[in-house]
Amino acid sequence: MDNLQQYSTNEVNTLNQVELESRALIRTASALNLIKENWETRKNELDEALEKNRKLWTIIVSAMQEQNCQQPQEVRANIINLGVFIFKRTVSIMVDPKPESLGVLIDINMNIAKGLSAHETPAENPQS
Repeated sequence: MDNLQQYSTNEVNTLNQVELESRALIRTASALNLIKENWETRKNELDEALEKNRKLWTIIVSAMQEQNCQQPQEVRANIINLGVFIFKRTVSIMVDPKPESLGVLIDINMNIAKGLSAHETPAENPQS
């Protein structure tokens, strides 16, 4: 294992679940944004970026459907509905790919990531 890979593995192991989710959302939003801003040279990366975003949202939606999910029912329902919207939007983009279509996916991911970060307490983030 090279030094960079070892650093990344150690960093992930020290993050709590909220931080991991937030970073994953930011990472997928950033990948989509890079494609949007450099459409002509990066549009060939679109399918892979959409697939990663879809997989992330599949995990998020699945977590909201778990019996032991700690979130209130209203929050769970809202996240599930948001996931369904994202899945439909992803299919729409795959059928008719345009850079401007990516904005809503990018915005949703970034806003959810901000919300997760805002709800972290100092006790949850020992690195503060």
